[in-house]
Amino acid sequence: MNSSSKQLVGLGSVLDKLIRSSSLHDHIPTVYLLHTRQEFPAQRPKEMQLSTTSRELSPFIFPLSSLPSPGKSYTTPMRTALSLLRSLSTSLPHHHRRYLLIQRTFPLFKPHVVNPPRISLFCTRSAEQSSVSNFVEQLAGEDENLDFDKDNEVFNFDASFVSNVDSKNKHLSPSLDVKELDELPEQWRRSKLAWLCKELPAHKPATLIRILNAQRKWVNQEDMTYVTVHCMRIRENETGFRVYKWMMQQHWFRFDFSLATKLADFMGKERKYLKCREIFDDIINHGLIPTEYTFHILIISYLSSSNRGCLDQAFAIYNRMIQLGGYSPRLSLHNSLFKALLTQPEDSSKHYVHQAEFIFHQMVTSGFKIHKDIYSGLIWLHSHQDKIDKERITSLRAEMELSGFDETKEVLISILRACSKEGDINEAEKTWEKLLNITPTIPSQAFVYKMEVYSRIGEHMKSFEVFRGMQEQLGSASIAGFHKIIQVLCKSNSHELAESVMKEFIESGKKTLMPSFLDLMNMYLTLGMHDKLEYTFLQSLEKCPPNRTLYNIYLKSLVDSRNLQKAEETLREMQSHEAVGVDTESCNTILRGYLDGKEYAKAEKIYTLMKEKKFHIEPDLIENLEHVLSSNQEAVKNPAILKLSKEQREALVGLLLGGVQIESDEKRKNHKLVFKFNEDSGVHKVLKRHISYEYHEWLDSSSEQFTTIPHSYFGFYADQFWPQGQPAIPKLIHRWLSPRVLAYWYIYGGYKTSSGDILLKVKGSEDGVDRIVKTLQKKSLTCKVKRKGRVFWIGLLGSNSEWFWKLVDPYIVRDLKDVLKPGNIASDIKEEARNVEFDRSDSDYSEDDIL
Repeated sequence: MNSSSKQLVGLGSVLDKLIRSSSLHDHIPTVYLLHTRQEFPAQRPKEMQLSTTSRELSPFIFPLSSLPSPGKSYTTPMRTALSLLRSLSTSLPHHHRRYLLIQRTFPLFKPHVVNPPRISLFCTRSAEQSSVSNFVEQLAGEDENLDFDKDNEVFNFDASFVSNVDSKNKHLSPSLDVKELDELPEQWRRSKLAWLCKELPAHKPATLIRILNAQRKWVNQEDMTYVTVHCMRIRENETGFRVYKWMMQQHWFRFDFSLATKLADFMGKERKYLKCREIFDDIINHGLIPTEYTFHILIISYLSSSNRGCLDQAFAIYNRMIQLGGYSPRLSLHNSLFKALLTQPEDSSKHYVHQAEFIFHQMVTSGFKIHKDIYSGLIWLHSHQDKIDKERITSLRAEMELSGFDETKEVLISILRACSKEGDINEAEKTWEKLLNITPTIPSQAFVYKMEVYSRIGEHMKSFEVFRGMQEQLGSASIAGFHKIIQVLCKSNSHELAESVMKEFIESGKKTLMPSFLDLMNMYLTLGMHDKLEYTFLQSLEKCPPNRTLYNIYLKSLVDSRNLQKAEETLREMQSHEAVGVDTESCNTILRGYLDGKEYAKAEKIYTLMKEKKFHIEPDLIENLEHVLSSNQEAVKNPAILKLSKEQREALVGLLLGGVQIESDEKRKNHKLVFKFNEDSGVHKVLKRHISYEYHEWLDSSSEQFTTIPHSYFGFYADQFWPQGQPAIPKLIHRWLSPRVLAYWYIYGGYKTSSGDILLKVKGSEDGVDRIVKTLQKKSLTCKVKRKGRVFWIGLLGSNSEWFWKLVDPYIVRDLKDVLKPGNIASDIKEEARNVEFDRSDSDYSEDDIL
């Protein structure tokens, strides 16, 4: 028997003597379990070990049982001992039950409680609030491996990047303690609480709420705190969260920082970032600052999700962690954020260069050792910018050299990319030589950048030689290589060489031919080679899906060659094809043709169409139109009065129900619509193109986001759907749920499951959802409702989905009918919709439920 085992045996005998001694029971109020990183390291399970070995874990204190004070009734010492051992055996995992130490409660050895910092001096906690926080238990749990890791197709990280060791101790969390059932004086209360702890985890959310509502007359905050902590003990954290949310609605609730912190941490560990964020915001709203670990776990939970916008939220929390909390994040968190940033698609990640520089600055000022991939990643980001910061790239390369890091293949390719945008041929040649010394096989993108460098200085034949070298070394040219060389040759008007390369491209069987067809057609249009342009256009229709840009180039060619009859046929074909449609450019092109050909009657019809569509008329055409329409004494001008048609208004209601946001100015006079599309969704890609066509006169082309111009016309919709800047369901929604509204709601905010059911997502109040459900019932559509956080999911199941489809089918965008029709394979359903499961016989929503 080793010394540790002997010590445990001795402590066990002391415990037995203390319990049996009735004279000492008043002096032993609490037994604590102390579990530190230094004690019994070999017994800790692998899943509870941290990836960073140098951090210490502060003691977690577990009050197991307290003997009552002299003024209260209490059980016999034997019953107390049995109760203590029963609590010990049920509350602790098997591998923790062996390490019990007794701590006599003297003032010097009181458990350490970390008081949360406050945001405002005017926000104080009442005495009742402080006393309540003493009834929350500190749950045992080791920090888990928080290194965020996901597949990366853009920037290749070194294997050692995620294995960096933090030298910084973990921030202490506030200690939690809670009374046990045996300490409650009323037998009936102990029985009811035990029943609640057993029943609540077994029920659905709606039933859970009904059970809790039935207990309102007798429960208090101490009781519900015990139930919440019990749920966390048995890892039923979802149930604990629902109990906590129910507590917050009660009149006796007083905010408890310790309980909120522990619950937020558990939600974050399970990667439920919405629930974790909800508690996190609640802590801040009460004038307190969350702990460093809560910040940390919330950021990691955001990074673990692939949903759009989660990376932005992670950076926002990271900035608040530094600026609001005054914390210095750990090295692993910096690395996780940086890796998440660089694994985004190229078009998205290049916009995060300032955030990446901020992370780099924080790492340097914190004294962390910078990994070589941090330098490489920053250079990679800067090389993707439209305007290259050559000085910054040079300084980063110098810092890499001072740190003893060699320039890797990824760094040299990034330098080539920057040179291709600047046309720096000298630096490109030097970098190419370095790349040859590092690797025998040059990556295909390096050839593409070198072709671009020569193109910038007007050496298109040099670019062609690089292209041939690419084919020789790699066996065949890449798709990007074909695109680049055809683009270079077309810009130099080398049409014969471009045609031969295009022929090779088509024969290779590689896809994505559209960019090269566009380059060829633009070249033919510039050279006036209309016959070859028409042949290329017809060839593109065989190889590629219809595209409005291709049609516009072909239409312009027909007008320039005075072939107005074929131009009219092409315009009608564009109008009949919903995926193509007409726009300002195509209408101005045909209008110019009619005016030049003195087809004034047709020009007047096109003008009428443009006026209806609110298309902009080119200034040089207005003067000619004035002569044409002078007989009618009608002034020709660009449409200035914007007004939505009936069809646009109905579609907008459906889009607002589906999730379109409204942003208002400070005085709520002007408002704009903000559309957010899932770029990975084929449905949303088609819808985005459709909205661009239907609402083109309202869209703000100067904005980086897909938004409308700020306008007072949207004031009505802002008051109905976004009062106080939050989504709501209007009281008159039952009057507006037309088939067209439902169709656009389904397209923008709906999903189809693999079983053929239809889910509609909406944010708002229960009363609003109730009005929608009743309206659908009047249309003979029975539906079920699930609530997930602040989002309601309305499910049309089985035959109801088929009836719903028959109702909305005439108003669904034509290119989406085959995708959205029930009975087919599920469309690109989002992760949040996958987690919504409807029971055919039950619904989470009831008119009697009060959440």
